Amino acid sequence: MDSHSKDHVGPQLPTSAIVRRLLRLAWRYRWLCSAVLAVQIVILILNLSGLRLVGLGVDYIEHEWRLMRGESGLQLLRWPFGWSPPQAWSPVRVVGTIVIAILAFNFLRFLLSVGDTILTNYVVQSKLVVDLRAAVYDKMQRLSLRFFDAKTSGSLINRVTSDIQTTRMFVQEVLIKTIILSVTLVIFLVFMLGINVRLTLACLLPTPLIWYFAALYGRIVNPQYRKNRELTDDLVACMVESIQGVHVIKGFAMQDEEIRHFSRLNREVRDQKQRIFHYHSLLVPAIQGTNHLGLLILIVYGGYLFMQGQITLGTGLLVFYSLLLQFSVQIDQLANMSNIMQQAMVGAQRVFEVLDAPIEIKAPARPLKLHSVQGRVEFANVSFNYEENGLNAIQDISFSAEPGQCIAFLGATGSGKSTLFNLIPRFYDPSAGCILLDGHDLRAFDPDDLRRNVGMVFQESFLFSTTIAANIAFGHPEATAQQIENAARIAAAHDFITEMPRGYNTVLEEGGDNLSGGQRQRLAIARAVILEPPVLLLDDPTAAIDPETEEDIMTAMDNAMRGRTTFIVAHRLSTLKRADRIIVLDQGRIVEQGTHDDLMNNRGGLYLEAALHQMADPATRQILDSLGDS
Repeated sequence: MDSHSKDHVGPQLPTSAIVRRLLRLAWRYRWLCSAVLAVQIVILILNLSGLRLVGLGVDYIEHEWRLMRGESGLQLLRWPFGWSPPQAWSPVRVVGTIVIAILAFNFLRFLLSVGDTILTNYVVQSKLVVDLRAAVYDKMQRLSLRFFDAKTSGSLINRVTSDIQTTRMFVQEVLIKTIILSVTLVIFLVFMLGINVRLTLACLLPTPLIWYFAALYGRIVNPQYRKNRELTDDLVACMVESIQGVHVIKGFAMQDEEIRHFSRLNREVRDQKQRIFHYHSLLVPAIQGTNHLGLLILIVYGGYLFMQGQITLGTGLLVFYSLLLQFSVQIDQLANMSNIMQQAMVGAQRVFEVLDAPIEIKAPARPLKLHSVQGRVEFANVSFNYEENGLNAIQDISFSAEPGQCIAFLGATGSGKSTLFNLIPRFYDPSAGCILLDGHDLRAFDPDDLRRNVGMVFQESFLFSTTIAANIAFGHPEATAQQIENAARIAAAHDFITEMPRGYNTVLEEGGDNLSGGQRQRLAIARAVILEPPVLLLDDPTAAIDPETEEDIMTAMDNAMRGRTTFIVAHRLSTLKRADRIIVLDQGRIVEQGTHDDLMNNRGGLYLEAALHQMADPATRQILDSLGDS
């Protein structure tokens, strides 16, 4: 299956729906966002006030210069807040006062800008990102295995990390800035209209073209950003696999091939990103060029109005030029905001895919409590398929296990053994039929409560990078030291643990690499039995174990199985013989079942064939294979 198709789940949400979801997300932090907006509006007012004082200073200097030349009919200066300097003040004192006021406004604006940066980062990084990342991770922990079957590791890592970062950009770089931009443009527009209405309208004639360019850009690059995220997923997945499979890569001397593979994926991400940059490099000059048209109109028409005496040099032409320039700078932000908007839309779509994914395995409204579980398990006409409308992995499975019995499963790869195991702790629910525990449908129980009563040991035992004691007590964090030791003794692990440098406090390396395979399996068995579960699942625990270690594992298994209903996947006769009943699966159906002796007497049966292969020497196996082919 193509990795891109594998990572795509559900229909793409329309942009309007994503924006509404993002607005609801921002609404949770409305008071903090309002504080950010308030600070930025004050900064804007200080900026405009300082700009007005600059224009006033120029007008005052021009006014005094004209008075010195003896000109008459001069325009009266408009002082702010109804204030005007006393007649006794000299021109130098007046200009000095204006300069000090400008510096005071700028210093106050500097202080508020620092506070604005701190407050904005707190809102988006310390609150929004942390809360959203926690929500996505929390949802992932509650999703069924079917969701993870449909996602690569690279995709999931990206959704919790970079996709959430691009989503927060909507709040920080789009939402807040859009509001500030709107307020800024309105205030600038009011100021410019106050200077001269006709000049304002003339200079803003090219503005609609900018909105058109930004909208066109969004339609073009949105699918490009989506493709880029998919390529990045593949790149991350390649890196994760190369780290996890480093022994295999080095063992087959495939480093150069893996480097070429990674380089190819890296180039694909680069090339895709460059295509987006090309579009962006066209948008920015287009918007800037359109803005420059407004400035050209100001030079021509504004110069004409100044020559006609309809506007002044300071608060008229100079301040209008500064306002129009800042207006143009704000409009220029549309290019960057449009680019960020498309990234945020793609990132949000992928984050919402996780948050919207259905939780298939749910607790009923009033779950049954599991008290004094006997451990009788019954499969009643159970069928299951991993994909909707796909082929059944198991078909019409029916059998029962009495309390304390050991049921073994045997079958070729793909025969349905692992599927049966995954259904017992409700990693999945049957597509048809039901599974009963002590006469009650598993769907009547809370999944977490059920799983605390089912101990599981997988074929490849995953251990965490923490102490041995913490690994054993993983499902029972409040376990006492004595309970941990008892579980280790049941799993025949106590002796090798006490021989380690710090005993139960020995910290394991990643994946338990400082332990042997047999030691890891025994710790997994200890972890499974510490809660004293009435039902135990053992997924071929001796598959990758050497014959010398097998005896230790079998001892641990015998201890763990005692008094528990046990289901075990096994291929070795030494394990199968321990079972009270063996169920042989083929293509998702039960084809044989019985004890070891019963099945050995079934001529032509799959179990007998598998047993003979194990007991025969290589030459005899070759003969058996040729007889089977004939």
